[in-house]
Amino acid sequence: MQPLSELISKRSAHKIARLISTLFIPPTVMLFSFFYLGVQYGTSFQEKAAVICSAFLFTFLLPILFFLIMLKKQKIVNQDAELKEERTVPFLFGLFLLIAGYFILQSFGVQKLILVFWFSFITNSIAIILINKIWKISIHAFGLAASLALFAFLGSWIALPVLLFLLLVGWSRIYLKCHDFAQVFAGASFGFISVYGQLYFILK
Repeated sequence: MQPLSELISKRSAHKIARLISTLFIPPTVMLFSFFYLGVQYGTSFQEKAAVICSAFLFTFLLPILFFLIMLKKQKIVNQDAELKEERTVPFLFGLFLLIAGYFILQSFGVQKLILVFWFSFITNSIAIILINKIWKISIHAFGLAASLALFAFLGSWIALPVLLFLLLVGWSRIYLKCHDFAQVFAGASFGFISVYGQLYFILK
């Protein structure tokens, strides 16, 4: 029988891991990144509003609502979507939203940096859907690594706390047994290399 102190410690660690995993879901991270871009790089109130509202609607609110509906209808087994087959439909819905949002932002004539960063999620979503057919990489790690790539590209100090959050999220996903180390590492590596590469080659 395990000592009480050890049981309490494990429960605390599980709660912390669950909190981290819940706070840093991809929609939250994407919303933060686009909010930053809208505020810092939008050249007018209209442009700032278009970026922030589009990000809120297409990368945060609608994806979460769709996921919750699928969870309620038991199309997804739990909040971690442990079965890779269950993730295909939410991914496809997210891809549709990203494409719609891209054309809306384009119609507002937003800055190229914002459009390229948004476009990178479209290309990466297609790649993730294909990868997901054979392997379940960590989308939590991918989301934070994509933001890390953005802030590293911009040379912003925000890259440092994002890197810390990425490490914490990686630990939480492994601790909760949602992914193994290889899946977390693959998600993070793919997110950073792909997004940074697209930003660099398209903008520079």
